[in-house]
Parts: sequence; structure tokens; C-alpha cells
Amino acid sequence: MAGHSKWANIKHRKARMDAQKGKIFTKVAREIIVAAKDGGGDPESNFALRLAVQKAREANMPNDNIMRAIKRGTGELGGSSFESFTYEGYGPGGVALMLDINTDNRNRAAADIRYLLSKHGGSLGESGCVSWMFKRKGYISVEMSKGLDEDELILLALEAGAEDIQEDGDSLEITTAPEDMEKVKEALEGSGISVSLAEVSMFPETEVAIQDKEAAGKLIKLVDALEDHEDVQNVHANFNIPDELLEG
Repeated sequence: MAGHSKWANIKHRKARMDAQKGKIFTKVAREIIVAAKDGGGDPESNFALRLAVQKAREANMPNDNIMRAIKRGTGELGGSSFESFTYEGYGPGGVALMLDINTDNRNRAAADIRYLLSKHGGSLGESGCVSWMFKRKGYISVEMSKGLDEDELILLALEAGAEDIQEDGDSLEITTAPEDMEKVKEALEGSGISVSLAEVSMFPETEVAIQDKEAAGKLIKLVDALEDHEDVQNVHANFNIPDELLEG
């Protein structure tokens, strides 16, 4: 968990910087389009769409853009047709990778992802080669501040449906079933507790420990290259890099 927390928070800060540049709007719009296409345009009855809209609002995407993306997904507006699927593969050192893809050109996406993996010491694998190493969970991170009662917070989270709570430095990591993440987040925020990160993600069941700075650098460069590709929605990996290597 601690490895996930550290990396997740770094990705969250990067996403905020991307949002300032407008880079994240394209990816979030695609996520909304695919969610609306698969499950309809009502966020109340479409969990995936609700999460995508929430992500869009956190990135300060204008409401007109959100509604336009929903209508593109439901077919009310024309535009490119996107499909969603997952690639599985390996990074340097045998690290497992799962890539969520939203694309309007499957052949282009396959060629680009294969090239990026090869360039950075990885490889594309067969479907199912690493997915068994991951489990989908809700994840919430709360930074412990002065005056925040940890015992009350833990009790509140558990009563709202949290499955597990662990300390990681000055933060509490809360995991939930995917469908309970939103409910736990709302319970915390309704009690005045600030949530620093909330997402539904793929958690590795086993991790590969990275021990040296060179290997850590190669992996981070690979993940950055993958995340910068417009067709890659999310990158999930099972490496655990110590804080001092991530921050070095």
C-alpha cells in the first residue's frame, strides 16, 4: 500500500500540473465519452460516468465540455468513435504493467504502445499475462492535520464502508470496494475532513521492489512516456520504489 500511496500522490500532483496546461481535458473527455457510450448518459445510474465526470470537475473542465462529451458518447453529437480496452505487458526488471486505453484507432495505439515499451526496456504481453496480479479497489488518502482525531476518522470510514485503513507517514490510506469509494469519500467530506486523493484503481497483489536509482529512473521514464500518450488513460504497475529514490 505504501508504495501505491507514494506513487499515486506523485501522479495526482502531475495530473494537476497537466490540468493547468489543459492536457488532461482530452483524456477525461475520452473517458466520459466511453463511459456514456457503454452505460448511458445519466451519471446517477452510470457509476463509471459518475467517476469520469467527478474527475473532469476536479480538473476544472467547463460544464459545457462535460455535457458535450456525454452527448458524443450517447450518439446525440457526432465525432470520432472511441473504444476502450486494456493492454498488458512488462517493464524493465519484469515489472507488471496494465494500460487502460481509449482510442479511435486501435492499430495506431498498438504500434505506438509497442514502440514505447520497447524503447524503454519493456514489452507487450498477451491478454491475461499480468491481470491476475491486480485487484480493482477504491482508494482514498487523507493527510493527518492538527486537530484531526484519527480514531474518529477511522470509525467514520469503517462505518461508511471502508475495508482497510493503514498509516503511511502523515497520511491515512483507506481502501474500499470500488462501488463504495464514493460513499466513503462523501462521508469523510461531509464531516469536514479534506480528502487529498480519491480514485478507483488497480492494486497489485504482489510487488517488485526497486532497489537502485538507475532502475527507478528507467521505470519512471517509461511510465511518464506511456501516460503522456493521448490514447493511454491509466497506467497500473506493481513496482515499489522507496521514497528516497522517488524524491532523489
